[in-house]
Amino acid sequence: LDVEVIGIDALDGDGPSAVEVEELCALALSSGGILEGHLAVEFVDADRIQELNRAYRQIDSPTDVLSFGIDEDGPAAGPRELGDIVICPEETADLREAVVHGALHLSGMDHETDEGEMLALQAELLRWIL
Repeated sequence: LDVEVIGIDALDGDGPSAVEVEELCALALSSGGILEGHLAVEFVDADRIQELNRAYRQIDSPTDVLSFGIDEDGPAAGPRELGDIVICPEETADLREAVVHGALHLSGMDHETDEGEMLALQAELLRWIL
């Protein structure tokens, strides 16, 4: 698994390290059977996440985490491009939880359409690491 972590320097030591972000992504994705691929995790300010939330979800307010899947289950020309996770620390109570949440979305899970499976798995994974 190749995880690119962007903007983590702005956290001022308050939150996970880049290595921990990679490990959290690997844990969440492997629980969905995904062992290979590339993804990016970017930490942004409230203005940027509001802009993305407005453009992609038609919700004109900041949020904690957004996930953008790319290759999903379709064929890829090269290594599978899993997608991007965008996290706003200002809007997030627990950055580790936000990373796991975003990665579970990239694995194909969706708490808005399932019957509680994603959030139950998220809670279980967080119990393992905390």
